[in-house]
Amino acid sequence: MRIVIVTGMSGAGKTTALKIFEDAGFYVADNLPAPLLGDFAKFCVSDVGITQVALGIDIRGGKMFTDFSMGILELDKLGVAWSILFLDSSNEILLNRYKETRHLHPLAKNDLVSVGISKERVLLEEVRERATYIMDTSGLLPRQLKIKILDMFAENKTGKLLVNILSFGFKYGIPEESDLVFDVRFLPNPFYNAELKPMSGLDAAVREYVMSHDVSVRFMDSLFAMINFLIPHYISEGKNQLIISIGCTGGRHRSVTLSQELHKALSAHENPIAIHHRDIDKDQSRK
Repeated sequence: MRIVIVTGMSGAGKTTALKIFEDAGFYVADNLPAPLLGDFAKFCVSDVGITQVALGIDIRGGKMFTDFSMGILELDKLGVAWSILFLDSSNEILLNRYKETRHLHPLAKNDLVSVGISKERVLLEEVRERATYIMDTSGLLPRQLKIKILDMFAENKTGKLLVNILSFGFKYGIPEESDLVFDVRFLPNPFYNAELKPMSGLDAAVREYVMSHDVSVRFMDSLFAMINFLIPHYISEGKNQLIISIGCTGGRHRSVTLSQELHKALSAHENPIAIHHRDIDKDQSRK
Protein backbone atom coordinates (compact mmCIF):
# COMPACT_ATOMS: atom_id res chain seq x y z
CA MET A 1 0.00 0.00 0.00
CA ARG A 2 1.12 3.54 -0.64
CA ILE A 3 -0.30 6.84 0.50
CA VAL A 4 0.26 10.18 -1.21
CA ILE A 5 -0.44 13.09 1.11
CA VAL A 6 -1.47 16.14 -0.89
CA THR A 7 -0.92 19.34 1.00
CA GLY A 8 0.36 22.86 0.50
CA MET A 9 -0.87 26.40 0.17
CA SER A 10 -4.59 27.08 -0.04
CA GLY A 11 -5.36 28.01 -3.62
CA ALA A 12 -2.36 26.18 -5.06
CA GLY A 13 -4.47 23.46 -6.69
CA LYS A 14 -5.01 20.70 -4.11
CA THR A 15 -8.63 20.10 -5.12
CA THR A 16 -7.63 19.76 -8.77
CA ALA A 17 -4.75 17.47 -7.82
CA LEU A 18 -7.01 15.16 -5.80
CA LYS A 19 -9.39 14.89 -8.74
CA ILE A 20 -6.45 13.87 -10.95
CA PHE A 21 -5.48 11.16 -8.45
CA GLU A 22 -9.08 9.94 -8.34
CA ASP A 23 -9.22 9.66 -12.13
CA ALA A 24 -5.94 7.71 -12.00
CA GLY A 25 -7.52 5.04 -9.77
CA PHE A 26 -6.49 6.27 -6.32
CA TYR A 27 -8.90 6.19 -3.41
CA VAL A 28 -9.22 9.85 -2.44
CA ALA A 29 -10.18 11.41 0.88
CA ASP A 30 -10.03 15.13 1.52
CA ASN A 31 -9.51 17.09 4.73
CA LEU A 32 -8.62 14.01 6.79
CA PRO A 33 -7.48 14.89 10.33
CA ALA A 34 -3.75 14.18 10.49
CA PRO A 35 -3.93 12.15 13.74
CA LEU A 36 -6.20 9.63 11.97
CA LEU A 37 -3.62 8.72 9.32
CA GLY A 38 -2.65 5.50 11.09
CA ASP A 39 -6.23 4.35 11.72
CA PHE A 40 -7.20 5.15 8.14
CA ALA A 41 -4.26 3.14 6.78
CA LYS A 42 -5.19 0.14 8.95
CA PHE A 43 -8.74 0.27 7.67
CA CYS A 44 -7.64 0.41 4.03
CA VAL A 45 -5.29 -2.54 4.34
CA SER A 46 -7.21 -4.91 6.59
CA ASP A 47 -10.85 -4.22 5.76
CA VAL A 48 -11.19 -3.10 2.15
CA GLY A 49 -7.90 -3.89 0.45
CA ILE A 50 -7.27 -0.40 -0.91
CA THR A 51 -3.68 -0.13 -2.14
CA GLN A 52 -3.40 3.40 -3.58
CA VAL A 53 -4.57 6.37 -1.57
CA ALA A 54 -4.35 10.14 -2.02
CA LEU A 55 -5.22 12.19 1.05
CA GLY A 56 -5.83 15.92 1.20
CA ILE A 57 -4.48 17.27 4.49
CA ASP A 58 -3.99 20.97 5.11
CA ILE A 59 -4.59 23.86 7.50
CA ARG A 60 -8.36 23.44 7.24
CA GLY A 61 -7.85 20.80 9.92
CA GLY A 62 -7.03 23.58 12.38
CA LYS A 63 -5.34 22.31 15.55
CA MET A 64 -5.45 18.75 14.22
CA PHE A 65 -3.12 19.78 11.41
CA THR A 66 -0.43 20.57 13.97
CA ASP A 67 -0.36 16.83 14.76
CA PHE A 68 0.84 16.10 11.22
CA SER A 69 4.14 14.60 12.40
CA MET A 70 2.32 12.25 14.74
CA GLY A 71 0.23 10.94 11.86
CA ILE A 72 3.35 10.33 9.75
CA LEU A 73 4.96 8.48 12.66
CA GLU A 74 1.96 6.13 12.79
CA LEU A 75 2.40 5.34 9.10
CA ASP A 76 6.06 4.53 9.69
CA LYS A 77 5.15 2.17 12.53
CA LEU A 78 2.74 0.36 10.22
CA GLY A 79 5.34 0.09 7.49
CA VAL A 80 3.13 1.97 5.02
CA ALA A 81 4.92 3.70 2.15
CA TRP A 82 4.07 7.37 2.04
CA SER A 83 5.08 10.49 0.18
CA ILE A 84 4.12 14.14 0.49
CA LEU A 85 3.20 16.25 -2.50
CA PHE A 86 3.41 19.91 -1.49
CA LEU A 87 1.71 22.32 -3.87
CA ASP A 88 2.91 25.89 -3.77
CA SER A 89 2.37 29.07 -5.72
CA SER A 90 3.53 32.65 -5.61
CA ASN A 91 1.69 35.05 -3.31
CA GLU A 92 0.64 37.12 -6.31
CA ILE A 93 -0.95 34.14 -8.06
CA LEU A 94 -2.67 32.99 -4.86
CA LEU A 95 -4.14 36.47 -4.36
CA ASN A 96 -5.39 36.55 -7.93
CA ARG A 97 -7.01 33.12 -7.56
CA TYR A 98 -8.81 34.21 -4.40
CA LYS A 99 -10.04 37.34 -6.17
CA GLU A 100 -11.34 35.26 -9.07
CA THR A 101 -13.13 32.68 -6.92
CA ARG A 102 -14.15 35.10 -4.14
CA HIS A 103 -13.46 32.38 -1.60
CA LEU A 104 -12.41 33.23 1.92
CA HIS A 105 -8.93 32.18 3.00
CA PRO A 106 -9.26 29.69 5.90
CA LEU A 107 -6.89 31.78 8.03
CA ALA A 108 -8.26 35.19 7.09
CA LYS A 109 -12.02 35.05 7.49
CA ASN A 110 -12.02 38.47 9.16
CA ASP A 111 -8.81 39.80 7.68
CA LEU A 112 -7.07 40.42 4.36
CA VAL A 113 -6.31 37.39 2.18
CA SER A 114 -2.65 38.46 2.10
CA VAL A 115 -2.52 38.17 5.90
CA GLY A 116 -3.96 34.65 5.72
CA ILE A 117 -1.40 33.62 3.11
CA SER A 118 1.45 34.88 5.29
CA LYS A 119 0.13 33.00 8.34
CA GLU A 120 -0.26 29.83 6.29
CA ARG A 121 3.33 29.93 4.99
CA VAL A 122 4.58 30.00 8.57
CA LEU A 123 2.37 27.10 9.63
CA LEU A 124 3.43 25.00 6.64
CA GLU A 125 7.19 25.50 6.96
CA GLU A 126 7.81 22.16 8.71
CA VAL A 127 5.54 20.22 6.36
CA ARG A 128 7.22 21.79 3.34
CA GLU A 129 10.62 20.71 4.65
CA ARG A 130 9.39 17.12 4.94
CA ALA A 131 7.80 17.09 1.49
CA THR A 132 8.89 14.41 -0.96
CA TYR A 133 7.86 16.57 -3.91
CA ILE A 134 7.36 20.33 -4.10
CA MET A 135 5.45 21.55 -7.12
CA ASP A 136 5.03 25.22 -8.00
CA THR A 137 1.68 25.59 -9.78
CA SER A 138 1.99 29.33 -10.45
CA GLY A 139 2.18 28.96 -14.22
CA LEU A 140 0.55 25.57 -14.66
CA LEU A 141 -2.70 24.93 -16.50
CA PRO A 142 -4.84 22.08 -15.11
CA ARG A 143 -3.79 19.77 -17.96
CA GLN A 144 -0.13 20.52 -17.27
CA LEU A 145 -0.62 19.76 -13.58
CA LYS A 146 -2.24 16.48 -14.57
CA ILE A 147 0.72 15.46 -16.73
CA LYS A 148 3.18 16.20 -13.93
CA ILE A 149 1.19 14.30 -11.30
CA LEU A 150 0.63 11.26 -13.50
CA ASP A 151 4.30 11.16 -14.46
CA MET A 152 5.20 11.12 -10.75
CA PHE A 153 2.61 8.78 -9.31
CA ALA A 154 0.40 6.92 -11.76
CA GLU A 155 1.12 3.35 -12.74
CA ASN A 156 -0.62 4.00 -16.05
CA LYS A 157 1.30 7.00 -17.28
CA THR A 158 -0.23 9.87 -19.18
CA GLY A 159 -0.74 9.39 -22.90
CA LYS A 160 -3.63 6.92 -22.74
CA LEU A 161 -7.13 7.84 -23.83
CA LEU A 162 -10.09 5.50 -23.41
CA VAL A 163 -12.03 5.62 -26.68
CA ASN A 164 -15.66 4.51 -26.44
CA ILE A 165 -17.53 3.96 -29.71
CA LEU A 166 -21.30 4.00 -29.30
CA SER A 167 -23.86 3.15 -31.97
CA PHE A 168 -27.38 4.52 -31.49
CA GLY A 169 -30.68 5.29 -33.20
CA PHE A 170 -31.73 8.90 -33.64
CA LYS A 171 -35.34 7.88 -33.01
CA TYR A 172 -34.29 7.09 -29.44
CA GLY A 173 -32.31 10.28 -28.90
CA ILE A 174 -28.67 11.30 -29.12
CA PRO A 175 -26.56 9.89 -26.22
CA GLU A 176 -26.06 12.75 -23.76
CA GLU A 177 -22.50 11.67 -22.91
CA SER A 178 -21.30 12.00 -26.52
CA ASP A 179 -18.18 14.00 -27.32
CA LEU A 180 -18.50 13.52 -31.09
CA VAL A 181 -21.71 12.60 -32.96
CA PHE A 182 -21.84 11.34 -36.55
CA ASP A 183 -25.04 10.88 -38.54
CA VAL A 184 -24.82 7.98 -41.04
CA ARG A 185 -28.46 8.09 -42.17
CA PHE A 186 -27.22 9.16 -45.62
CA LEU A 187 -25.77 5.68 -46.23
CA PRO A 188 -27.72 2.95 -48.10
CA ASN A 189 -30.17 1.37 -45.66
CA PRO A 190 -30.32 -2.45 -45.30
CA PHE A 191 -33.75 -2.08 -43.71
CA TYR A 192 -35.32 -1.94 -47.15
CA ASN A 193 -33.79 -5.28 -48.11
CA ALA A 194 -36.22 -7.99 -46.98
CA GLU A 195 -33.42 -10.50 -46.37
CA LEU A 196 -31.26 -8.08 -44.39
CA LYS A 197 -34.01 -6.33 -42.43
CA PRO A 198 -34.14 -8.82 -39.51
CA MET A 199 -30.35 -8.86 -39.22
CA SER A 200 -28.06 -6.30 -37.61
CA GLY A 201 -24.74 -4.64 -38.34
CA LEU A 202 -23.07 -7.49 -36.49
CA ASP A 203 -24.02 -9.86 -39.29
CA ALA A 204 -21.58 -10.26 -42.16
CA ALA A 205 -24.27 -9.86 -44.80
CA VAL A 206 -25.32 -6.44 -43.48
CA ARG A 207 -21.73 -5.33 -43.14
CA GLU A 208 -20.97 -6.39 -46.71
CA TYR A 209 -24.05 -4.58 -48.01
CA VAL A 210 -23.26 -1.30 -46.26
CA MET A 211 -19.54 -1.33 -47.05
CA SER A 212 -20.06 -2.38 -50.68
CA HIS A 213 -21.01 1.21 -51.50
CA ASP A 214 -18.29 3.73 -52.32
CA VAL A 215 -19.90 6.41 -50.14
CA SER A 216 -19.58 4.15 -47.09
CA VAL A 217 -15.92 3.39 -47.76
CA ARG A 218 -15.06 7.05 -48.35
CA PHE A 219 -16.89 8.12 -45.20
CA MET A 220 -15.14 5.45 -43.15
CA ASP A 221 -11.71 6.50 -44.45
CA SER A 222 -12.43 10.14 -43.65
CA LEU A 223 -13.80 9.32 -40.18
CA PHE A 224 -10.79 7.22 -39.27
CA ALA A 225 -8.38 9.90 -40.49
CA MET A 226 -10.12 12.56 -38.41
CA ILE A 227 -10.27 10.47 -35.22
CA ASN A 228 -6.66 9.44 -35.73
CA PHE A 229 -5.76 13.13 -35.97
CA LEU A 230 -7.81 14.15 -32.92
CA ILE A 231 -6.66 11.52 -30.41
CA PRO A 232 -3.15 12.90 -29.69
CA HIS A 233 -4.57 16.41 -29.37
CA TYR A 234 -7.20 15.27 -26.87
CA ILE A 235 -4.46 13.51 -24.91
CA SER A 236 -2.29 16.64 -24.85
CA GLU A 237 -5.25 18.55 -23.40
CA GLY A 238 -5.54 16.01 -20.57
CA LYS A 239 -8.72 14.27 -21.72
CA ASN A 240 -9.24 10.80 -20.18
CA GLN A 241 -12.11 9.48 -22.28
CA LEU A 242 -13.51 10.12 -25.74
CA ILE A 243 -17.05 9.00 -26.60
CA ILE A 244 -17.74 8.75 -30.34
CA SER A 245 -21.42 8.23 -31.12
CA ILE A 246 -22.51 7.02 -34.54
CA GLY A 247 -26.22 7.12 -35.30
CA CYS A 248 -28.65 5.91 -37.92
CA THR A 249 -32.45 5.86 -37.78
CA GLY A 250 -32.94 2.94 -35.39
CA GLY A 251 -29.41 2.05 -34.32
CA ARG A 252 -29.43 -1.50 -35.73
CA HIS A 253 -27.87 -1.61 -39.20
CA ARG A 254 -25.74 1.26 -40.52
CA SER A 255 -24.59 2.75 -37.23
CA VAL A 256 -23.61 -0.67 -35.90
CA THR A 257 -21.70 -1.49 -39.09
CA LEU A 258 -19.76 1.79 -39.09
CA SER A 259 -19.06 1.50 -35.36
CA GLN A 260 -17.64 -1.98 -35.86
CA GLU A 261 -15.51 -0.74 -38.76
CA LEU A 262 -14.16 2.17 -36.73
CA HIS A 263 -13.44 -0.11 -33.79
CA LYS A 264 -11.47 -2.42 -36.04
CA ALA A 265 -9.55 0.48 -37.60
CA LEU A 266 -8.64 1.97 -34.21
CA SER A 267 -7.71 -1.33 -32.57
CA ALA A 268 -4.11 -0.91 -33.68
CA HIS A 269 -3.81 2.11 -31.37
CA GLU A 270 -2.16 1.69 -27.98
CA ASN A 271 -5.15 3.48 -26.46
CA PRO A 272 -7.88 1.20 -25.06
CA ILE A 273 -10.94 0.95 -27.32
CA ALA A 274 -14.44 -0.12 -26.26
CA ILE A 275 -17.61 -0.47 -28.29
CA HIS A 276 -21.29 -0.43 -27.30
CA HIS A 277 -24.49 -0.81 -29.34
CA ARG A 278 -27.15 1.01 -27.38
CA ASP A 279 -30.22 0.42 -29.51
CA ILE A 280 -29.41 -2.70 -31.51
CA ASP A 281 -32.25 -4.74 -29.97
CA LYS A 282 -34.94 -2.05 -29.80
CA ASP A 283 -38.09 -2.06 -31.91
CA GLN A 284 -36.99 -4.40 -34.64
CA SER A 285 -40.19 -3.78 -36.55
CA ARG A 286 -38.94 -0.46 -37.92
CA LYS A 287 -35.30 0.61 -38.12
